Amino acid sequence: MENNALNKMDRLDSNLRDEMLAEQFLNQMMNDFKRRKILKEIDQSLKNKNKETFLHLTEKLKSID
Repeated sequence: MENNALNKMDRLDSNLRDEMLAEQFLNQMMNDFKRRKILKEIDQSLKNKNKETFLHLTEKLKSID
């Protein structure tokens, strides 16, 4: 009986750990995507010599975790 309870706890801990790792992975992928998108927009603002957009986007880039 005691081993059964311990096995269930181990499975829950493993599932929780897997869930947390998956969430961290997804968050990192989303941040990378956002970063790449903003960097492309920054490049475009530089090409267009749009200082206001450039400054706005660089601030936006800083705010990404």
